[in-house]
Amino acid sequence: MIALQILSLPFGEMLAGVSGSGICLLEYFENGRTEMQLPRLERVFGERTANAPNSLFDALEVELSEYFTGKRKVFDLPLDIRGTTFQVNSWNALLEIPYGQTRSYAEQAERIGNKNAVRAVANANRNNRISIIVPCHRVIGKNGTMTGYGGGIERKEFLLELEGAKTSTRPTKQMSLALSQK
Repeated sequence: MIALQILSLPFGEMLAGVSGSGICLLEYFENGRTEMQLPRLERVFGERTANAPNSLFDALEVELSEYFTGKRKVFDLPLDIRGTTFQVNSWNALLEIPYGQTRSYAEQAERIGNKNAVRAVANANRNNRISIIVPCHRVIGKNGTMTGYGGGIERKEFLLELEGAKTSTRPTKQMSLALSQK
């Protein structure tokens, strides 16, 4: 069974999931993300999901709190990342992007040894089930523009600003206010 729990973060609630091996889900509720990811999660893991306690949720909340207050740049939690070989390679390339830096989809494709797979990399990133920790928010367009993000461009900008990444955009006042109230 994959244990599920709702977490409250500075910019809203997210659904977290833990398998027997580690964190396997951290997903936004908006934009149909959980409705898309939960059936895929059950299919890939061959297990059902249910609201249930797990000690990893406490550790996840601590590390996310440290991240949002600028005290954590690297997550130490065990992850259970499953997908096709291409997806796993793409997601592992995301884990190599340092805090506060960005990469383009083209650079990510080159990193996994397939410079022509830019669109496939973007699709793998779209299917990343562990937002923030597997930092698909650090991938931007080749020309430096903000591109799609499951949590919305506003959150992507917010996360990059939080990390001090050099971008041409800044988070909205609403997102900045949400963090300052936590």
